[in-house]
Amino acid sequence: MTLLETVDVVVVGTGNAASCAALAARQSGAVVLMIDAASEDDRGGNTAYAGGQMRVAFEGVDDLVKVIADLTEDEIRNTDFGTYTASDFFDDMARVTQYRCNAELVEHVIGESLATLVWLRGQGVRFEAAFGRQSSKVDGRMKFWGGLPCIVWGGGAGLIDALHARAAKEGIRTLYDTPAVGLVRDANRITGITVLHRGELREIRAKAVVLACGGFEANSEMRARYLGTNWDLAKVRGTRFNTGAGLRMALDAGARSYGHWSCAHASCWELNAPEYGDPVVKGAYQKHSYPFGVMVNAEGNRFVDEGADFQTLTYARFGREVLAQPGLFAWQVFDRRAIPLLRETYRIKQVTKVQGATLEELASKMEGVDARGFLKTMEAYNRAAPQDDAPYIASVKDGLATRGLDLPKSNWARPVDRGPFEAYAVTAGITFTFGGVKITTRAEVEDDAGRPIPGLYTAGEMVGGLFYHNYPSGTGLTCGAVLGRTAGTSAASFARDR
Repeated sequence: MTLLETVDVVVVGTGNAASCAALAARQSGAVVLMIDAASEDDRGGNTAYAGGQMRVAFEGVDDLVKVIADLTEDEIRNTDFGTYTASDFFDDMARVTQYRCNAELVEHVIGESLATLVWLRGQGVRFEAAFGRQSSKVDGRMKFWGGLPCIVWGGGAGLIDALHARAAKEGIRTLYDTPAVGLVRDANRITGITVLHRGELREIRAKAVVLACGGFEANSEMRARYLGTNWDLAKVRGTRFNTGAGLRMALDAGARSYGHWSCAHASCWELNAPEYGDPVVKGAYQKHSYPFGVMVNAEGNRFVDEGADFQTLTYARFGREVLAQPGLFAWQVFDRRAIPLLRETYRIKQVTKVQGATLEELASKMEGVDARGFLKTMEAYNRAAPQDDAPYIASVKDGLATRGLDLPKSNWARPVDRGPFEAYAVTAGITFTFGGVKITTRAEVEDDAGRPIPGLYTAGEMVGGLFYHNYPSGTGLTCGAVLGRTAGTSAASFARDR
């Protein structure tokens, strides 16, 4: 096999975690090469499709101004940013993962979250306050909720553009259309990778390798094998290139399989969206305003507690619930009180939507739904909901719950009885898989005996042990950036010692 390159550190992937790894390694003195199976136009992995929110631990607005450069005095004065402490962050991670997340790894991510966002700003990433997504007016002031005040300007695509612009300035080269196919070992140490470059198998020698090329969400065979029945039919929210290649390479090299391999982040997604992420529409196929309405299946029955918690803490598991319904779809139903509150993603032209002046008219238009069952469900729900005219406030769990239903709605329950009505058809959109490999807090990949595999590091979706059952919104980009930066720094240190 012919030699293609010799470098200190090779990074597989071009998304958030990979880019942070490459920059951190370069800034630690290493000669760095990035490779990607995708073309340059398709670079960025799932990050290019992300909304750009990043969860961060902060004690108050003084911390946030270190990240968000453009906050004005008026915005600071008229906004309740609150606090989101390290303990708050950890509590949310523990609770949504049913207390299974790797505490040591989670504490590392949380402890480095603010410093990493400040570092990203130093790399040219621009942040803004997520007023349009994570705040609402309470007592005359904007109030943030959910621990998510920071969002990248331009979303995930803006993050990728900024990081790659900085990488180019740092002299980091990238080989596109060059999939990695295997790791090279010398005794027990990783010494490079084999790639398919211009139709030929070639070798890239490196003193350290960082794998940051995503999970297996774009591989229908692996989805069916690990996630179960019908997961091969789920829509893929992001890139088509996250096929599990990095995971297979790591496992073949002796890495320890770790985390929740039979679970994934999956949300409510436009029913007729394409099979893979649309580079133009991107995340606008998502439908996350369900706390202000009800969701019903083909039988016309509700199947989730739409108000169980803030949407940011439930949306990543509700896609799984939709996929378990007859026909693998559901309809989200709203009345005229809720319709003005629907996110902008409900207003795109690529949407499966019906309208009706009455629930009866709406039922006749909801394709695939038993109209009689739906009307029976709505009659029971409207009778059980508090007869309250209080406005919906997204930033507060209002405790207004249904009474007497086997499946309650715990917050934001109002009768859905004021026409006109709208309904939106959704299915499951998978974002990323939770299963991965075990790493240390230095991002070193461990073997089955718990020993680091010399020269091998990983970050991003390939890391196992962070998410189980569920996922708090905005955590993926933060974990990717923190652990990517950690992996790059560690890999450069290892390469220097060689």
